[in-house]
Amino acid sequence: MSAQIRAERKAYYETLEAAQKGGLDLTAWLLWFIACLDRAFDGAETILASVIRKARFWDALAGQPLNERQRRVLDHLLDGFDGKLTNAKWAALMKTSPDTALRDINDLVQRAVLKRDTGGGRSTSYLLALWPLRRTS
Repeated sequence: MSAQIRAERKAYYETLEAAQKGGLDLTAWLLWFIACLDRAFDGAETILASVIRKARFWDALAGQPLNERQRRVLDHLLDGFDGKLTNAKWAALMKTSPDTALRDINDLVQRAVLKRDTGGGRSTSYLLALWPLRRTS
């Protein structure tokens, strides 16, 4: 709740000041506070859903050998990577050579962790193949 109030701090102080100057009727303050609480619940639910999806993803990869570069780029993809993942972006992000980036990518494509996006050619991009995950229980 405190994070939500911080995000809405201007409205919080305006509503609080109006309640303090408005006499004994706290209806407007209570309505704002309850609506803010509802938005805080929505935000917490979104964050929790994201954490659960990431945990399921990593659980599905448990036991598969991944190098640190692969783990870091997969984390970026899970967190909402901007744009399309290409060999050049991988190399720049991990500060490695394009050849090393391509070996990392091809390894993940072979193991069906990544898949090639439609299009191909020089601008071949890659997506998570295991996303969204399906429950297998």
